[in-house]
Amino acid sequence: MSSFRHEPTSGLFDEGRGNAGLTPDGAAWLASAGAYPRSTLALWREHPDAPVVLPCGSAFDVVSAPAVFGRRMLDRLWEDGPGSGPVAVFRGRTLLFAAPGTAQRLPSLLEWEEFGSGDGGRTAAVPPLLCHGTGDAVTVPPPVGDPGARHPLGSRWLVAPDTRHPWLPGPEALIWAAVRVAREAVRISIFPPADQDAKVYDVSRRR
Repeated sequence: MSSFRHEPTSGLFDEGRGNAGLTPDGAAWLASAGAYPRSTLALWREHPDAPVVLPCGSAFDVVSAPAVFGRRMLDRLWEDGPGSGPVAVFRGRTLLFAAPGTAQRLPSLLEWEEFGSGDGGRTAAVPPLLCHGTGDAVTVPPPVGDPGARHPLGSRWLVAPDTRHPWLPGPEALIWAAVRVAREAVRISIFPPADQDAKVYDVSRRR
């Protein structure tokens, strides 16, 4: 059974032991988002600890949520939903990699939930979700990370890509998770549990 662990593992990228489970196939998928994937892979071979800026809209879109809310969405997707695609953190936000087109559709779905649900707006407690699609770019964590350190920009993988064709959630799955987390936030304070970094996500549960 394959699994992802939150904490990155040390090792050389060429040996397939990268940041939080990132594999050569996963790195190849990430690089495919750019115009020059071979140049990106060459950069990582020479500087495996270097974050890279990649465009959205072709291989993936990205939904950026405040760190704690995003981690709660990630937990909800794995505990009660279909699982997640790759997920990273950067500068205090959680980056959920999603299917291309999600960035265009998610805002309208959120608006419909807020004004068309008939129960006072189920998304009232959803914080701003930044949707990055065609024409946007995001910084992705490096392939290799030190398990005892954090990158100065706070860039690291929570769930790293390990295949050339990763499953990616669409807007429906993400709004489902966001609404449920928002409902929970109304009832309880949302603070990350002490052992949150130790969670393991079983990729065999993806639907």
